[in-house]
Amino acid sequence: MERCKTGIPGFDELCDGGLVRDRSYLVSGPSGSGKTIFAMQFLYNGAVQFDEPGIFIATEERPQNIRENFSVFGWDIEKLEDENMLAIIDATSAKIGLPSDERYVDVRPFDVRSLVDNIINIQDEIGALRAGLDSTTAMGFAIGDPGRFRVELLKISTTLEVLGLTTIMTAEVIESGMISRFGVENFVTEGTIMLYYMRSENVRIRSLEIYKMRGTNHSKKIHPYDITSEGIIVHSREEMF
Repeated sequence: MERCKTGIPGFDELCDGGLVRDRSYLVSGPSGSGKTIFAMQFLYNGAVQFDEPGIFIATEERPQNIRENFSVFGWDIEKLEDENMLAIIDATSAKIGLPSDERYVDVRPFDVRSLVDNIINIQDEIGALRAGLDSTTAMGFAIGDPGRFRVELLKISTTLEVLGLTTIMTAEVIESGMISRFGVENFVTEGTIMLYYMRSENVRIRSLEIYKMRGTNHSKKIHPYDITSEGIIVHSREEMF
C-alpha cells in the first residue's frame, strides 16, 4: 500500500513507514496533549518536506490565532498559504456570529454539504493531497444527536478518501479510558491514534498509542513523545510502563 509519511520524527516507523494514503485517521486525546499540533505538523511537513499541499479545517479556532500559535515552532503558515501549499478554512467565525475576511470561509456552521463543496473547490485550486479537521468535537456538539453525528462524520470521512485526501481528524477526550468525546468518532476512520497526557507525581507525561490502523502493521506499545520547539517528537524506541 502506498504510504503518506507524516514527517513527525519517530512516528512513521511505528506504522511501517507512514499512514496508508487516501484514508482518514482520528487523533484523540485530552486538552494539552497536542492534537492540533499533530494535525498541523502533518500538513506542514507534507508541504515543506514532500511537496504535498494540504487543507486545514478550523472549527474551534480563528485562522489568525492558528498562524500566530504555530509561529513558535518556526512554521511560517502564511507563507505556505501564499504559495498555495496550504489552505485554511475558517469554520469558526460563522459559528460564533463573527464576520471573517479569510480567503476560505465556511459560512454555514457545520453544514456537511457546504463544507464538502468548499473542500472540493480548494482541492481543485491547489491540488491538495492532505487534510486536517480540527476538531470533530465541535461538530458533534453542533449536531447534537450522536447517531446523526456519526452519519455526518462518515460522509465527510468517506468523501475525503474518495477525493484522494489523507486526513487527520482530531477529537477531544475528557475522561480516562475514553477513546473520543462521543464514542462514535473512531468507528468512521481507518485508524485511531491516542495521545495521553497523564500526571505522575508532580509532572505530566505525554505518551502515544496507535489504538488501531487498518491495512497495516503497527506498534502495539505505548511510546513517549515530547512537544519541542520544533513540534512533536515521538520516542519510538522507548516504551511506557
